[in-house]
Amino acid sequence: MLQSPDPKFSSNAVPPTNSYIPVKPATASMDQATIGRSLVIKGEISGSEALFIDGRVEGSINFPGNRVTVGRNGIVAANITATEVVIMGKVQGNVECADRLDIRGEGVLTGDVVTHRISVEEGAMIKGGVEVRNPEKQNQKSQAQNQNKQEAPKAAAAVAGNA
Repeated sequence: MLQSPDPKFSSNAVPPTNSYIPVKPATASMDQATIGRSLVIKGEISGSEALFIDGRVEGSINFPGNRVTVGRNGIVAANITATEVVIMGKVQGNVECADRLDIRGEGVLTGDVVTHRISVEEGAMIKGGVEVRNPEKQNQKSQAQNQNKQEAPKAAAAVAGNA
């Protein structure tokens, strides 16, 4: 067998270590789904990760426990339910946030809002009703409703026993 005097062609040579290992940037610590500029989605969108919309969405968006961001090119004709909503584009529909709504300078919202905190930058537009709820009062209401539900069967049993 002939052997080349060049070491890179010899059978005992170590293969080059030019292996590529992808590195996640530090900003990608959280998973996020993206709807790009050219995408048009009609229907119901739900998920358990953050969502960035730069395209067009019609229907409903349900991301409880996560953030929904409408980018500058985003056009949304849908009701949005999420923990946090950031609007930089156009949204037509009701928005319900468990924590916070942020409408940036070029953002436009037409619809009713229910949230605990809201931020509207100068230049942003909002048209609709805004209800800012206090999370402490919400917890007190739910506890009172739970107590009423527990007391109702007792009262019904007492009435049934008297009949």
